[in-house]
Amino acid sequence: MSPTTGSAAVRRHTGDVRSLGAGRDAARDLAAAAALVALAAVAVAHLAGFGAGYVAKSLAVYAVGAALIRRGLTLHHPHSRFGAGNRVTLSRFAMTALFVALIGEPLAQREWMVWALVVAATLTALLDAADGALARRSGLASEFGARFDMETDAWFTLVLCTLVLQLEKAGGWVLVSGLMRYVFVAAALVWPWLGAPLPAKRRRQAVCVTQITVLIVCLGPIIPAAASAVLAALGLAALVLSFAIDVRWLRRAHSNPGSSSP
Repeated sequence: MSPTTGSAAVRRHTGDVRSLGAGRDAARDLAAAAALVALAAVAVAHLAGFGAGYVAKSLAVYAVGAALIRRGLTLHHPHSRFGAGNRVTLSRFAMTALFVALIGEPLAQREWMVWALVVAATLTALLDAADGALARRSGLASEFGARFDMETDAWFTLVLCTLVLQLEKAGGWVLVSGLMRYVFVAAALVWPWLGAPLPAKRRRQAVCVTQITVLIVCLGPIIPAAASAVLAALGLAALVLSFAIDVRWLRRAHSNPGSSSP
């Protein structure tokens, strides 16, 4: 066996060991989060009188997400541990499983529940500031972690949009805010140049934070429907502008490699 072949085998073995360690670490965290989701869902259903359907929806959403997390971890996480940053993101995703299960439930008749949703959603949004910093500080930043964070943000946004619509705080157009990320990904299947890497920009992070904050404010029972509709429209406008800037840059980069960052 040549030295080159031997080195490649060692690297593969090391990668397999790391993947196995991260997988076991993640499995424990996913199981713990599942138990917490189940307990929280049962408590919410009991307090709000939602019934077993709420619990089933929460667990079904979490189970689908957990399967996707395991798949992404295997492909794109080169470390031997799941990491504190990913645990924070997992907690955020677990919270969204409880939120999405509220869709179709009689929230409007339970104002205290809407306030509880606003508080929980605010906490979920605040945790978004911690996961990336924790991953970098612990040396466990990865492509998986960045994607996990981004997809959790996108899912959280869509869920908030749907709840804003359910509470009649804005029209059906508010769903555009939550669907734009998925439309963009789908469009990249037709026009592959849309899937090219984008330079990191604080603008995108600022727009994401603004959008989520606006949607949480819109959910507040003390915010009139007319005011929440205006706020949601402004948030959507900022999001559309941000996407337009990125699409314009990607188009230029495709036509003229070496273009400056957006």
